This record gives sequence, C-alpha cells and structure tokens, in this order.
Amino acid sequence: MRVLLTGSSGWLGRFLAPMLAEQGHDVTGFDIAPGEYTGIVGSVSDRSMVDRAFSNADIDAVIHAGGLHKPDIVRFRARGFVDVNVQGTLNLLEASRATGVDRFIFTSTTSLMISQAMRDEAFGEAVWLDEAHAPLEPRNIYGVTKLAAEQLCRLHFLEHGLNCIVLRPSRFFPEEDDTLRNLCGDNQKANEFLHRRLTVEDAARAHIRALEMAPALGFDTFILSAPTPFMREDTNDLKRDAKAVIERLFPDAVRLFARRGWQLPESISRVYDSSRSQSVLGVRYDTSFSNILTALRESEDLPFATDRSPDCE
Repeated sequence: MRVLLTGSSGWLGRFLAPMLAEQGHDVTGFDIAPGEYTGIVGSVSDRSMVDRAFSNADIDAVIHAGGLHKPDIVRFRARGFVDVNVQGTLNLLEASRATGVDRFIFTSTTSLMISQAMRDEAFGEAVWLDEAHAPLEPRNIYGVTKLAAEQLCRLHFLEHGLNCIVLRPSRFFPEEDDTLRNLCGDNQKANEFLHRRLTVEDAARAHIRALEMAPALGFDTFILSAPTPFMREDTNDLKRDAKAVIERLFPDAVRLFARRGWQLPESISRVYDSSRSQSVLGVRYDTSFSNILTALRESEDLPFATDRSPDCE
C-alpha cells in the first residue's frame, strides 16, 4: 500500500516508517520537522499542505501519528492544540475521503482516559482501565483535543464509511517523566511495564497490525500497553500494597531490583488492560515486565529505550 505517515520525524515515526517499508509499503512521511523518513515538511493544520500531500502521491492509507503532545502544553496555547490535533485530523480525514483512501489509523493516547480525580489518586483502589471505561473526562487540553479527534474518526466511519482504527498507546517515550522525580528513568520505566508502558517497537508493530485489520473492523478503539500481570481482583491490594502483589507474582523481583539499587512501587493507582488489542486486533507484545526481570537476571541490556536525566546519574 501507499501509506501517508504523519509524525514521521517523531519517536514513533522513526520506528514505524522503516517497519512499513520492510513490509513492502510505499511510505510518504509528513512532519513539521525534517527527518530521515520525512518527504513532506509542513503542518497538518494547513489544509493546502495536506491537499498537496495527497495530490503528490496516490495514497491508499493514512497513519496519523503526528500531533502536539502532553509536554507541548508548556510551549503552546490551547488554540495550537485545537489547530493541530483537531483541525489537522479533520483535514486529513476529509482529504482521505475525497481521494478514496481505504483506511485511516489514528494514534491517540491513554492520557485522555485520566480524569483529574485519577491524577490526584482520589480513589481507594487502583482504577482498571479498558476500552469500556466511561465517562471520559480528560484533564488537560491535550486529552480534550485527542478525544475530539477520535470522535471525528468515528463520524467519518459512520457517515462516509472510512475504515478508522483508533489506537491509544500508553507510555513509550524515552524521556524522563516531567511529573515524577522520586525514581530515575530505568527504574521508573521498568515499574511502568507492570501497568502503563510498552516499547516503541511494540507500538509500531501494533500500528501495522491495525493497518492490516482496518477493513475487517470498520471502526474500533484499542488500548496499547504491555500485558499486565495483574487481575481486576488485585485492584484493592495494588493501591494498598503493590509490592506484596508483585512479590507474589514474581518472587525474585525484589532481589533483582535491589541488585540494581531499584525500588518496586509501593502503590499503583491505575492499570491499563490491553487484552482486547491482543484478542481482537491480534497485537503481539514482545516486551513485558517478565522480559525486564529476565534481562536483570541474566545481566543483559534492558529491552527498552530511556533518556537519562543528569539528575539520575
């Protein structure tokens, strides 16, 4: 297929573009920033630039992975998020419909599922998050605009028959978390594989799977996250004493973490359940918390990328 990939210069795009090419797809990269896989430099908020991208190539499918993200909140006003994440998505959807594109994959975020109450950990147990979770009450402009873009995808399927798959990845960025300071990068990311992280490689492969499955599914939404070892029955214990739950499931985790000077989480306030992406979409996750323990046990390189802050050295 001839695939238009937005966000081709970003972290996900740099992995997804070559994977698509390896699968035999002809990839046209579209991004505001130049990059190795970016042939069109411009913003999706510019409708003339979007129309030019479609007219310069006979596009069969779109993977819309570009947009403003949560860290951009400190640099952009709300209007910028609306222009890029909402109007930009609408521009791509309308151009797709006008040119007969067969399928549209939208990279959303699990962040839009987190209300301020969840962020403040106002609940007595861990919140179990799957695709049926409601109501959705995003806590910031990033989540609000991503949710609006998801709904535009849904409408274009219902009203125009454009096959649209919405993917909500949990964390896969390599940077330090800008809201957490108590643990350093490797330790924090290793902990998150229990409940809210996946590798960028697994995220990229899930996008390719969505591209393949879109005509059969029509419209659907999927959470992408490394398979959690927890069960719904664990939510009370996870909030109260997560370390005890982890020790029960992985008896050598404490010892392996201590060898690195790491800490297991004392409390976990939310868990993303990606089981539906596995059973319905057919996504295979190559990296889970078990793989991290194996790497620690065998003194191998960790199976995920991280950018360490100078404060963590």
